[in-house]
Amino acid sequence: MSNESPSRRFAAVVLAAGQGTRMKSALPKVLHEIAGRPMVCWPVEAALDAGAERVVVVLGHGKEQVEAALRDAFGDRVDTALQAERRGTGHAVQCAMPALADYDGPIVILYGDVPLIEPEAVAALVDARGDAPLSLLTCRAADPSGYGRILREDGEVSGIREHKDCSAEQLAIDEINPGLYAAGAEFLRGALDGLSDDNSQGELYLTDIVEPAAKSGGARGVDWPLESLQGVNDRAQLAEAAAVMRRRVATRHARAGVTIRDLSRVDIDHAVTIGTDAILEPGVVLRGDTTIGADAHVDVGCVVTDSTIDAGAYLKPYSVVSESHVGERAQVGPFSHLRPGSVMKTESKIGNFVEMKKTVLGEGSKASHLAYLGDGRIERDVNIGAGTIFCNYDGVQKHLTVLEEGCFIGSDSQLVAPITVGKGAYVGTGTTVTKNVPADALAVGRAKQQNKEGYAPRLRSRMQARAKAAKEAKSKG
Repeated sequence: MSNESPSRRFAAVVLAAGQGTRMKSALPKVLHEIAGRPMVCWPVEAALDAGAERVVVVLGHGKEQVEAALRDAFGDRVDTALQAERRGTGHAVQCAMPALADYDGPIVILYGDVPLIEPEAVAALVDARGDAPLSLLTCRAADPSGYGRILREDGEVSGIREHKDCSAEQLAIDEINPGLYAAGAEFLRGALDGLSDDNSQGELYLTDIVEPAAKSGGARGVDWPLESLQGVNDRAQLAEAAAVMRRRVATRHARAGVTIRDLSRVDIDHAVTIGTDAILEPGVVLRGDTTIGADAHVDVGCVVTDSTIDAGAYLKPYSVVSESHVGERAQVGPFSHLRPGSVMKTESKIGNFVEMKKTVLGEGSKASHLAYLGDGRIERDVNIGAGTIFCNYDGVQKHLTVLEEGCFIGSDSQLVAPITVGKGAYVGTGTTVTKNVPADALAVGRAKQQNKEGYAPRLRSRMQARAKAAKEAKSKG
């Protein structure tokens, strides 16, 4: 949803050059995911949704990886700039300015490690500036440690003091600076040129643009909840931000007509689409490019990745579906696994502990218990008994099993591919099928049973004597 107004125009600079050493990861900090996407994508999207005409992301550590992620997410809607040397936030914005050399509108400054920023916050920041040189978001924090403090004179923002440079009196201030600004382009260029590294860190502080703004027309503060503006510096903060985002995403779907039993106990990636009147039970995880149809029911503990679940389908508890398609009113599980390439047609069914891989299960067909169906084509109205296995791999290649319409596969059968069981055929329980079965034929391939009267006691006696001898030998050894 865009918050763009007819009069609002701005560009955005997103700072994402830091290494993020506290993440203790080989992956650049801003590529750690929240709701199924790199965290840098969230502030970029917030800027675009608020109406940004142009977005420049400042990169440094892991430049190529971050560029690739941005390209995948936004195509050519985002430009990048390089901060080759880390000399502070002011220097990072300086690195972005050549990409905006011809831009004369307001410029918003955001951060790639602040993923919870909302389009509404960006819009409020731009709108609050008016004709002043600068506007900035401010927050109240019970524990302001580590944040720059907002300095005021006669109630108006007069400057910002970084935590490490604060006096004892300034450390007591609880109004903090999360670091997000909107500035007129002309003012920003001049203020950046005037930055000095004469501070405890020897860096160019972006916060130092606030004081000249206050003196030359005003720095307008916009109070905003801290939860939306907190940065991510380590894995614990990543988890905290992800929890907030999970609830936001779940709430959005609930308000769009999805029944979610517990908003805090589902995990839905940003790209997932869900139809009205679908039901998600606690513990459901929906990942990647997944679509859940109207009236579908995804029960407790199911994990669905890059898959389509059609209208009215029912995923029973603790089923796993990956890169597959479940048709209308089909049923999966409980405890079933659809591996990549599986397709279940309308009103088909797999049940307890059934695994499918690269197999099409036809309309109305079912495998209700304890089966492996790999590399198969199963036509409509086929019944597959418990314990059936498609023996699809010969150690070198995979082979196809075809079950034609209306055939019946008895329990504990092994179908050695490549194999075809014809239309209406019947495979007897316990059969190993090694050659094609014609239509309407009965295939039976089991050993002949023999009953030896009175033999069980003698067999049991021999087995007990053998066990006793083994125990005695072990005690002597």
